[in-house]
Amino acid sequence: MSETTINTFAAAQEGRPTGPLVQGYEVIIGFETHAQLSTASKIFSRASTAFGAEPNTQACAVDLALPGTLPVMNEGAVERAIKLGLALGSHIAPRSVFARKNYFYPDLPKGYQISQYEIPVVQGGSVSFYLGDEFKTVRLVRAHLEEDAGKSLHEDFIGQSGIDLNRAGTPLLEIVTEPDIRSTAEAVAYAKELHKIVTWIGICDGNMQEGSFRCDANVSVRKPGQPLGTRREIKNLNSFRFMQQAIDYEIRWQIEQIEDGHEIQQATVLFDPDTGETRAMRTKEDAADYRYFPDPDLPPLAIAAQWIERVKAQMPELPRAMAARYVREHGLSEYDAAQLTQSPAHAAYFEAAVAAGAAPKLASNWLQGEISKRLNAQEMAIEAAPVSAAQLAALIGRIGDGTISNAAARQVFEALWSGEGQDVDAVIEAKGLKQIQDAGAMEKIIDEVLAKNEKNIAEYRAGKDKAFNALVGQVMKASAGKANPAQVNALLKQKLG
Repeated sequence: MSETTINTFAAAQEGRPTGPLVQGYEVIIGFETHAQLSTASKIFSRASTAFGAEPNTQACAVDLALPGTLPVMNEGAVERAIKLGLALGSHIAPRSVFARKNYFYPDLPKGYQISQYEIPVVQGGSVSFYLGDEFKTVRLVRAHLEEDAGKSLHEDFIGQSGIDLNRAGTPLLEIVTEPDIRSTAEAVAYAKELHKIVTWIGICDGNMQEGSFRCDANVSVRKPGQPLGTRREIKNLNSFRFMQQAIDYEIRWQIEQIEDGHEIQQATVLFDPDTGETRAMRTKEDAADYRYFPDPDLPPLAIAAQWIERVKAQMPELPRAMAARYVREHGLSEYDAAQLTQSPAHAAYFEAAVAAGAAPKLASNWLQGEISKRLNAQEMAIEAAPVSAAQLAALIGRIGDGTISNAAARQVFEALWSGEGQDVDAVIEAKGLKQIQDAGAMEKIIDEVLAKNEKNIAEYRAGKDKAFNALVGQVMKASAGKANPAQVNALLKQKLG
């Protein structure tokens, strides 16, 4: 954790809104997220960043800091940092400095990591999101460029460890928040929103299983109004589910320790998904332990205003701006708009359906309802959805013009999804799902139902509304579901006076 983070954690405002108390304790959470940048080469060398190569085949002399080598800044990594700063409303420093962060681990053969300390490239900014219906904002301290370390591999079954240096030198942006988060649910919502942003603007692929998006959560608890408690840092949370489990466990553990009269010791901990518990890895270091000093091999990083403007002109419409446009242009709720902009692919599907003639609200309902349910059940990305946006628009159109009922539409959707048919009208025809349009035929069915249900007629005329619903149900049954419910209601009321 940077000294800036430590200081802000120690000086969190007492006036900051509190979240729900856990066993009488307030939870304080800050995040550090390492987003691996989507460059083809490393931050200070030309070695490849491709994932999955044979161990130690993508680490060059520069990555290992062999004598006589010098680091050279990757322009693409800087450009991605500028994009993040623009997306988060941050200040992009016209001049920032690289430092050497000194510590020894086997997977860091140089004995130091090139990072940024006193003057980071991205300063301030915020991430906003919805937690249920509540709008939340988490302030950022900074985002700084740095290189990744290698990876230690432990083969317990043969009692040996190895080092893979392929990842050494991979470009990272470390994104650090203020200690603004007050619950596990808020922490996960923040991480998901940040994940959405970095993938939306294309600076990170967001693959948590491969380590492209790794989160560290700094967790402490305190009684309301008391000074901040001692934090423990949960390292390398690489799934949202594990994040929720790890933070929940850590909160409970800290409260139990305090209630039993023990003091919390500052530490770095790991989460074990097999046991569902955190365990201490090492005593937590402070900034002084790393002996930061400016890297003598790298000049200050200068970013001209023209470069920022050029990157800004290439930026896509951001999800928050797109959601606001959906509210403004299509009359959607803010919640619906936020759901539709959860990824560029979701937004593209929605916009394609609307462009093909679908009513925006109905397209939103289908996308968030039936389509999302099936995608989740089959662990499928929306790009692979068997029902295209044009097919969904055609289906919604047939509901709107009264050709089919909502119940019949679900049958048509099932046929399209399972591949029984491709054309909406052909599926409707083949399955005989058209609603009865002939008013005379509809009247005949209603008359037959009324003739057989004198008891319900009498109850309705006596003021019992349920009797009317029973008659509607009988008509729908007699028509094999092909009657238009609105037409049935109107004709029944007319005949019953």
